[in-house]
Amino acid sequence: MLPLSGVKVIEFCEVASGPYCGMLLADMGAEVIKVEREGVGDSLRQWPPLSNGYSENFASLNRGKKSIALNLKDPADREIARKLILSADAVVENYRPGVMEKNGLGYAAMSKDKPALVYCSISAYGQSGPRSHEGGFDLTIQAAGGVMSVTGEAEGPPVKCGVPISDFGAGLYAAFSIAAALRKAQVSGEGDHIDISMLGATLAMAALQTSEYFGTGVDPKKLGSAHPRNAPYQAFKAKDGYFAMAAGNDRLWRSVCELVGRPDLVEDARFVNTASRTRNQTELRILLEEIFAAKSAAEWIEGFTGVGVPCGPINSYSQILADPQVEHMGWVRETTLPSGVTTRTFASPVMLSGKGIEIRSAPPALGEHREEIVRALDSAVALKAIAG
Repeated sequence: MLPLSGVKVIEFCEVASGPYCGMLLADMGAEVIKVEREGVGDSLRQWPPLSNGYSENFASLNRGKKSIALNLKDPADREIARKLILSADAVVENYRPGVMEKNGLGYAAMSKDKPALVYCSISAYGQSGPRSHEGGFDLTIQAAGGVMSVTGEAEGPPVKCGVPISDFGAGLYAAFSIAAALRKAQVSGEGDHIDISMLGATLAMAALQTSEYFGTGVDPKKLGSAHPRNAPYQAFKAKDGYFAMAAGNDRLWRSVCELVGRPDLVEDARFVNTASRTRNQTELRILLEEIFAAKSAAEWIEGFTGVGVPCGPINSYSQILADPQVEHMGWVRETTLPSGVTTRTFASPVMLSGKGIEIRSAPPALGEHREEIVRALDSAVALKAIAG
């Protein structure tokens, strides 16, 4: 019995933020029906790598869902979409503001017939305001939202975070908000129109950066892997490559000094507390890297781990996915794509009562469940008529 068992969600979404939200809800037990464009489907289906013609990128965001392909310009298909929404507990959509309204499927129209409906709209800038009409992708929102101003080396060109945090941050906010609004609807019978903007989610996750600006009036700067308020706390170069080490308080700093054979640094005025170490962190990095050059990254990691200083290698994805902790948690699972190819995917990282969440069904082929979905709708209408 998963937390959202019995909840029905209709997803009108493409690419990343919306599909990620829908998948999170499906992982928690919701029945998620994905409405896709007839003939082409979610454009993420075309993204490589393709395994026998099926996108592994699409698979990574759409497990546990059913698919129906509709042409919303066709009155008959639009009526199916309307019935689907009215049969559901929640809707999530990430079209540009106004598209669902244009098709007669917006919150105002649907909530009149179903007041308890939870309806979540994800967009680049929000459903109202001077920029609401603009589209956006993760790159452009990272740029507009300040992320690129604090990412990369100090003198380097603009760099985005390699993980699409604006997309997935919005998806996480959406899934959390839908789950919360479902609780309200259950208790009060009143739904909500949830407005999730990628820009807002990106700024909200930048709480440390925005608070730094509010507190100082100065824009945060790019520091590479370093930290604006802690040191040593970054990637360091060893004899054969880099490793990460974070001595985020005075106790850990003392452990670093003892391990590297420089107990005198504890009393050095430049490094005597967190604030002074942060002010002098470039000098501190140069000093430490001269010491670190004597041994390999693995040797330093072993040493720091032994004295309780958080540290780790700079892993590639192939390396971390093979890590014993990942294996122990059971996060990597096999799944069979509609193309017949058996592949691996990263499952939900959430543990419930000590157990991982199983993948209940593989990602769907385009329109795979149309007959099943329409038949269920017709049956529901017939039962309602009999009951009436």
